[in-house]
Amino acid sequence: MRNALRDGLCIETKMQGRSASSVFYRALTCGAALLLCAASAHAEGTPIPHGTLELIARNQWITAGHTLDLGLRFQLEKGWHIYWVNPGDSGEPPRVEWQLPEGLTAGSIEWPAPRRLETGSIVDYGYEDRVLLIVPLHAAASLAAQQPVRLGAEVKLLVCSHEMCIPGKAELSLTLPIKSQPPATDAQNRDARNHDARNDELFTATRRSLPHPAPGNWRFSLADANDSFVLSANLGHRITQAVFFPLAESQIENAAPQKLLPVATGFRLTLRKSDRLLKPIARLKGVLVLSAEGSYLIDVPLSKPGAARSKAATVLESTQ
Repeated sequence: MRNALRDGLCIETKMQGRSASSVFYRALTCGAALLLCAASAHAEGTPIPHGTLELIARNQWITAGHTLDLGLRFQLEKGWHIYWVNPGDSGEPPRVEWQLPEGLTAGSIEWPAPRRLETGSIVDYGYEDRVLLIVPLHAAASLAAQQPVRLGAEVKLLVCSHEMCIPGKAELSLTLPIKSQPPATDAQNRDARNHDARNDELFTATRRSLPHPAPGNWRFSLADANDSFVLSANLGHRITQAVFFPLAESQIENAAPQKLLPVATGFRLTLRKSDRLLKPIARLKGVLVLSAEGSYLIDVPLSKPGAARSKAATVLESTQ
């Protein structure tokens, strides 16, 4: 706390649950959000509360009609974290406002699978240490080759420890030329594409670790079990470790244990409903992390009441 006061920042203690005036926005109204600037693509990183943030690009130039991967590279001090798109019981994910020339459009953030961050009775979803958030930049086919253009991003974020949260705001920029030639894609021309091969390796590794759509032969079902949802999966083999991260807030109780029952062809995972779930859901969307097998995007419809009984009755009749 003394360090935070010395830095002149407004501190908010983490609280379970959020109202319309969330922890993030309440903290911002204190009038002490951090505002810092990064001037170029080669900066070491803009300071943010307990870490640094840098805007980087996979390639050295923009090509009309192509998509370029931009990245928000966070490096955080030990014991501090930022949040996933669904932050869990408290916090807010990073928000980005782009300032781009005409003909360039930024897509949505592509989020790596998060971690469960437990503090007493609160469980948040987020990232510690280092993380790269990829943002695809779409260039219109009509763009003409020209001198370097400035890509600007204003990032609002909340950086938290187990005891406190600190809001921050960073102004980032990156200057890249627009060329008619597409960027090189083979290993021999890597230096022509990017002066720093580490950036290319970082983007490649991050893309490999992003949640992927579940294989087409996997089968999922979701049942309503009074105070819980039961997610069943038939993957063709036994699963002994699974964690589910819901995309929407207030569907499951984040801090409740996720009870896994391995079966010969997959698993059944019991997820306690959130006390703040005010109306029935039609689908459960999110990221399923299966230990060494990786992480997968799933979208499972809720079985209609009586569907299981009807199926069982049909099977029974067919045996008579």
